[in-house]
Amino acid sequence: MYYDVIIAKYISEYKISLGFADGSKGIADLKKIIDKGGVFTELKVLENFKKFFIHPELKVLTWENEIDIAPETLYTLAIQEKASA
Repeated sequence: MYYDVIIAKYISEYKISLGFADGSKGIADLKKIIDKGGVFTELKVLENFKKFFIHPELKVLTWENEIDIAPETLYTLAIQEKASA
């Protein structure tokens, strides 16, 4: 699926540079999502936030305790601000 995350790199604060299966790239600022709390509460600590990875089977951005953000949401956030090469 073109929303599949294939590249993810920490930028700063709650921003992650993302690359998707369709070739799109951008920077997603996840601060508003993290600030909602709930399952994301532990990600307010930047050291925890930085420990993301791409789930090898699902191709979504994932953290410990099976916390993830839907790839469609990441795609929408990331294409608002294009990543530099």
